Amino acid sequence: MKNTSYRSIILCCVAAALVAAAPTTSPSRAQRQAQSNPQLEQQRQQVEQRAQQTLDKEAIAAIAETQAAVKALADGKKDDALAAIERATGKISILTARNPATALLPVDLEVEVIDTAPIDERAIRDLAKAAERAVDDRDFPTARVILQGLISEIRVRTYNLPLATYPIAMRDAARMISENKTQEAQILLQTALNMLAVIDHVTPLPIASAQVAINEAQATSQQDKEQAKRLLSVAKLELKRAKELGYAGHDPEYAALDQAIGDVERQLNDNKDSGSAFARLKERVSSFFKRQSESEKKAEVASR
Repeated sequence: MKNTSYRSIILCCVAAALVAAAPTTSPSRAQRQAQSNPQLEQQRQQVEQRAQQTLDKEAIAAIAETQAAVKALADGKKDDALAAIERATGKISILTARNPATALLPVDLEVEVIDTAPIDERAIRDLAKAAERAVDDRDFPTARVILQGLISEIRVRTYNLPLATYPIAMRDAARMISENKTQEAQILLQTALNMLAVIDHVTPLPIASAQVAINEAQATSQQDKEQAKRLLSVAKLELKRAKELGYAGHDPEYAALDQAIGDVERQLNDNKDSGSAFARLKERVSSFFKRQSESEKKAEVASR
């Protein structure tokens, strides 16, 4: 009975999302257009480029030497494996000396765009309530499925070499090889390669869409004030979606941004110069966007 209730809620939410996305309502259509804007793709590329720049070349080289040691052991070349471990250990020693306050060094990354959340705020709230009920009933599998429908983000997942534990694995593997325990050493090295620290950085798509809509609103405000106001309405709706989806949902900045958008709308309605109001709004949303994108959403040691 309980599972049937959850399924009914999910189906209702999907139906609501489909209605909201229909072309009969201009705000929803505008939101879809904002999300497919080339500027959003540009932002995704910028996010990936920034993440690529954080990768540590020496740490990557240490991983490559570890992989070489595993291959050498598989080929029965103990001396080559020991030499590779020695090179990896040397690189890690340099990294530890160079980064004494750093516990993790990024060596690989994945960038993924996930946009499964409904457009309609009511559908989002219904899904959130369904997830809460599932958690209260300790029905965690159902809760996980529901929460997958509340994602709208660019997710950068970095895999990080742990400086505290990785050298220990190298040392122990070298000892095992010296004791002719090559199979155990191979398993230990492969485990060290598979068990890296995972950190997720999330860029909320609704906030990115709001930023794009605001930029476009300013660009069209002189020629077409009505279009500018429609785009500001899109920005408001996207910020509300971001809040409902839980992207720092209790942050008071959402209320401040809503007020800043209202200030620009009043300037446009009164045919006043909106330049300074737009500048304040863009600075505010840019700062909020940057803060959300730079926050670490998850950190754990997990298999790659």
